[in-house]
Amino acid sequence: MDRVSTLSAIGLLLVLLASAAAVIYSKYCSRLLFIEIEKQEKALDQYEVEWGQMQLELTTLADQNRVEQIALRDLRLVMPLREKIIYVKP
Repeated sequence: MDRVSTLSAIGLLLVLLASAAAVIYSKYCSRLLFIEIEKQEKALDQYEVEWGQMQLELTTLADQNRVEQIALRDLRLVMPLREKIIYVKP
């Protein structure tokens, strides 16, 4: 009977050690995933900043006054006379 209880205690100790190792491994994997999530969130923040800068640049480049200035200065376009404009109704 003493031998059975000793084997049972050793078996329980091995199960306890395996369970502890599984908890440690699970925590390690969890930390690795958390670190990866933090990296991805940082990259997302950077992309959002870049997106905002591009939206601002697009707004600046597409401004009506800027387009008109480039048309007049670089392309030498002029506004047609009022009589020369033809309106087409849909």
